[in-house]
Amino acid sequence: MSKKQIILAESAPAALGPYSHAVRFGDLVFTAGQIGVDPAERKLAEGGIQAETRQALTNLQNVLAAAGSSLDNVLKTTVFLRDIADFADFNAAYAEFFSADRPGAGFPARTTVQAGALPGGAAVEIEAVACIK
Repeated sequence: MSKKQIILAESAPAALGPYSHAVRFGDLVFTAGQIGVDPAERKLAEGGIQAETRQALTNLQNVLAAAGSSLDNVLKTTVFLRDIADFADFNAAYAEFFSADRPGAGFPARTTVQAGALPGGAAVEIEAVACIK
């Protein structure tokens, strides 16, 4: 029988509330949403939606690594955008982290919605479900 394992990633920004970076259960990892906060600077990445997206995905990558997984093992992401008009610019940065060309990787399933507001004034928040290989 599997037990849930709480994941706290030292290389990701501290949680902004009472939650864990991720929870691992068996061979699955469920992450909390990651925003584009640079953990060293403790502030949002400068440069707009693409810079925040890159930082959010770097944070997500660090959380997954702490859980024993990686972006290549992501099954699904859920993306929250402050403004859906940023969709094209978000996609351009997102595509830098996920590729259909890497063997065994490919694009995960994804849901993208516009949110009224995000924590810390962020432009994007990304959560994921991944597996452990």
